Amino acid sequence: MMLSLSAFGQDNDSLDVDKEANLQNITITSRRSGTRRIKGPTNAQLITRDELFKAACCNLGESFTTNPSVDVNYSDAATGAKQIKLLGLSGTYVQMLTENLPNFRGAAAPYALDYVPGPWMKSIQVSKGSSSVRNGYESITGQIDVEYLKPDDEQGVTVNLFGNTMGKMEANADANVHMNDRLSTEILAHYQNEWGHHDQNDDGFQDQPNVRQWNLQNRWKYKSDSYLFHGGISMVKEKREGGQTHHTAPNTHHLYKIGIETDRYEGYMKHAFILNPEHGTNLAVMGNASMHLLDANYGDKHYSVNQKNAYAQLLFENNFTEQHNLSAGFSINYDYLTKDDKETVSGAYAQYTYNLNDKVVAMAGVRADHSSRFGTFVTPRFHLKLTPNEIVSLRLSAGKGYRTVHALAENNNLLASGRELVIDDLEQEQAWNYGISSSFYIPLFGKTLKLNAEYYHTRFSQQAVIDYDSNPSEIRITNLDGKSYSNTFQIDATYPVVKGLELTAAWRLNDVKCTYGGELMEKPLTSRYKGLVTASYKTPLGLWQFDATLQLNGGGRMPTPVNGLWDNTFGAYEQVSAQITRWFRHFSVYIGGENLTGFRQKQTIINAADPWSSTFDPTMVWGPVQGAMFYAGIRVNFGRL
Repeated sequence: MMLSLSAFGQDNDSLDVDKEANLQNITITSRRSGTRRIKGPTNAQLITRDELFKAACCNLGESFTTNPSVDVNYSDAATGAKQIKLLGLSGTYVQMLTENLPNFRGAAAPYALDYVPGPWMKSIQVSKGSSSVRNGYESITGQIDVEYLKPDDEQGVTVNLFGNTMGKMEANADANVHMNDRLSTEILAHYQNEWGHHDQNDDGFQDQPNVRQWNLQNRWKYKSDSYLFHGGISMVKEKREGGQTHHTAPNTHHLYKIGIETDRYEGYMKHAFILNPEHGTNLAVMGNASMHLLDANYGDKHYSVNQKNAYAQLLFENNFTEQHNLSAGFSINYDYLTKDDKETVSGAYAQYTYNLNDKVVAMAGVRADHSSRFGTFVTPRFHLKLTPNEIVSLRLSAGKGYRTVHALAENNNLLASGRELVIDDLEQEQAWNYGISSSFYIPLFGKTLKLNAEYYHTRFSQQAVIDYDSNPSEIRITNLDGKSYSNTFQIDATYPVVKGLELTAAWRLNDVKCTYGGELMEKPLTSRYKGLVTASYKTPLGLWQFDATLQLNGGGRMPTPVNGLWDNTFGAYEQVSAQITRWFRHFSVYIGGENLTGFRQKQTIINAADPWSSTFDPTMVWGPVQGAMFYAGIRVNFGRL
C-alpha cells in the first residue's frame, strides 16, 4: 500500500517524525506475506514476486525453494531433467497451466521447468487436490498456474543479470509499451549459458549438462468496457550437452555423450466478452497451440519427436445472485506425437458455486469427455469451505482425475540408462483424490499466527508404473496390477516475530506405496518426510533484505539393488540456502548461496566407470548432484521507454 499525503507529522505507531515538521510527501508501506492463501473453496496458495525474490529463482524449477508443499528434484544426473513432486507424487499428476491454459505436455514435460524464466513470472498459483473441472480432467494431485508479467503493467524496461560459481550466466529483459489507454504490448527476452564442466565426485561425468537457451515472447493486450483481448507468441531454442569428460576405465571405446536439442514454438489468444457487469456475465473464447521439436542422443541411443498440440475452450459464467454462480463450457484438445501416439479429446463441463456470505462456499462440478483412444469418461469434483469465524477455516475436497500417458515422450530421459526401456500397451490413468485442510488465524502477542494443517489421500485404479524392481536388466513402464496410493500430512505455521522479521516452519509426512511385481512396496526415490524453516527480515526502511531457508529431507527406499551396486535405502539430508538483497530506488543487488551445507549424493551415477554396460544408470537420483553454489545478480528498472 502506497499513499501520498500532504499533512502535518503526528505521533503514531507507523510514523516517527518531528511534530513541527511539515511533510509534503509521506510514504506509508505495509509489507505483505510473499505467499498467501487464496479465497475460495479450493486449497490454493499464491506465490508472489516478493516470495520469488527471496531466492535466485532463475526459472520455474527453482521458484519453490522456500515452499513447503512443492518439491523439485533432478530426475537424473546426466540430462539435467527436473520434476515437481506434489502430495508425494510425480509432477506428471500436476496439471501445468500458463495463465489458465494447459501447457507443457508430453515431450516438453522433462525439461518444462527450465522453459519459464523466473524474472518473467508475476505470480504462481499452487492448488492442491483435484481442483476445478474448468481446466480439464488431468489434475489429480493439483495444479500449478504461472502468471507472466502483463503488457498493461507499469510501463518500463527491466533487466536482470545473474551468474553463479558453477559457470552459469543469465540475462533477462522485459519491456512494455502502452500504445494508448486500451492497447499495450510487451517483449520478454531470456538468454542462458552454462559452460562449466564440473565433476565434483570424480566419476568422469559432468554433474550437470551445459545448457544454452534462447527464449523470447511477445504479448499483446487490448481492453475496452465490454471486450478484452490477450494474445501472444513465443519461442524457445535450447541445447544441452553432457556426459563423460574422460575415460575412467581402460579398454573402453568412445566417450558416453548426451546431446539434446529443442525448438519450441507457441501461440495463445483469449477473447472475453463482458455481457452484464452487474451479474458477472461473460463469454470467453481461449486457446493455445504449440510445436515441440526434440532431437536427443543418449550415448548410442537416439530419440526424436515433433509434437503438435492444440487446445481451445469456450466458457460462459454468470452470477444469478450473490449466492449462486454457474460456469459452463466446452473444450477440445489435440495431441500428435507419432501416428501411433495421437489423441483428440472433446468435452463439456458445468460447475455450480454456492456462497453464503463467505461462511459457507460449496463448489460442485462435473465434466464429460470423449477420447479418440479411450472413449467417454466422466469427471466429478466437489469442494466445500466452512468459515464459522475469522479464526478458523475448513476445506474439504473430493474428485476424480484422468491422464493419457505419452510414456516415451514424458520419460525420454530414461534412455540414458544402460537398462533396456520396455513400454507396455498402457491404459488411461485414473485416480481419486480426497483432501481435508484447515487454516487458523490466531491472535498472539498483538500479531497473527497463521497455522495450517492438511491431509490428502490419492488412490489409483489405473496407473502407468515405472518399475525398476521386477527385472534388474530393464526399466519397465507398465499398467498397475494391484494397489497404488499416497497419503500426505502437512502442518505449517507463519508468524511475524518482530517488525520486519517473518518465520515459517513446516513439516510433511509422505506415505507413498505402489505394487511392483505383485508386491506392495514403498515408492522408490521418495523422501518419507520433509521439514522446512524459512526466515525473512527486511529493515525498517526496506533497504536491506535477508532471507534464509533450511530444508530437512527424509530418507527413503532405493530400487532393488543389483549385484550390490547400491544400498537398499538412502538417508536423510539437510540443505541451507541464504540470500542478501540491497534495494535502491531503481535497482537492486543480490548475493546468495544454495546447498550451503555442501551435501551431495555421493553416487549419482550407477557404474559410471562402464557407461556402455547394462548396469549403468544415471536415473537413481534422490539428492543434490552438486555441492555448495554461490551466485550474484542485479535487477535494474530503467523506467518508461
